[in-house]
Amino acid sequence: MYAAPYLTVHLFPENTKGLSEIYNSVIEKSIGNAPSMMVFAHDDIHILDFCWMQAIFNGLNIYGIVGVVGNKRRVPLQASWAFIDSQLNWDESANLSGIIGHGSGFPPENFSFFGPPFQEVKLLDGVLLAAFSETLISKSLRFDENFKFHFYDMDFCRQAELRGVSMGTIPLSLVHESGGNFGSESWSAAYNDYVKKWGE
Repeated sequence: MYAAPYLTVHLFPENTKGLSEIYNSVIEKSIGNAPSMMVFAHDDIHILDFCWMQAIFNGLNIYGIVGVVGNKRRVPLQASWAFIDSQLNWDESANLSGIIGHGSGFPPENFSFFGPPFQEVKLLDGVLLAAFSETLISKSLRFDENFKFHFYDMDFCRQAELRGVSMGTIPLSLVHESGGNFGSESWSAAYNDYVKKWGE
């Protein structure tokens, strides 16, 4: 990842708090400061694009929130941006958007092309989410701290939709080391909480 001189990085090594809590802490710190472009990302990704900040900036001039992969629709009881139910059945490829690599470096061990990027979506994967600070502050948009890791991104997208904030995918060279922990006990508990909160 290319570190520009105007880039401020907030790292949380050996973190034991939920992602929602630490992401919100950074949003709160931005209040009253100069407007900024905020990027929330997992610690196990490799950004391979020298112009990654420009790519995100370009996306945010079209959408209120951007990510690398997402779903153009949302259905009842959906269990992730890509899976339509708790049995982890994939949605149809026509509804998916974005590109991401998987592995520990470059070249990636696996490459997933879900569909053309620069598509408006209803749900984004939380591996990387970005928005202008002004958008989050003016819309009172925060991450629900009841979701420590699983479903924080789904919930965030639902909140954005209610507030009229558009979402879309962008083309960005990114490799993710983890494939997620779908179906685990903690994931199932978070899914139940998510369904209780939203009613479907």
